[in-house]
Amino acid sequence: MLAMPSGTLACLDTDRQHRLAAQLADMIPGAATILVSLNDPTQAWPYPHAIVKDEAGDTIELNRTTARVAARWILRVWPEVDWTRPHTFDLVAATLTRSDLAAAVRGR
Repeated sequence: MLAMPSGTLACLDTDRQHRLAAQLADMIPGAATILVSLNDPTQAWPYPHAIVKDEAGDTIELNRTTARVAARWILRVWPEVDWTRPHTFDLVAATLTRSDLAAAVRGR
């Protein structure tokens, strides 16, 4: 494994994703997944948008500020992702998947 100039090992920071999942779970009690996109239906231009679902798949209603903060936090943890497509952040597994790909796999 490569070493950083400080002497620490260079590895993927999965702790960051787990910390984000814990923070979002604290901020939005009962949340299981968060669908994030830049297509807020109330805006004419790209704007962070989040839809939160619980374990049963029911939508949890959020105020606009909480939804945008959650979306922005997720966008910042994965800046390299193609955000022209929606992604789902699973709070239990702390994983991000492209939503349209997950739907295509389920449909087979």
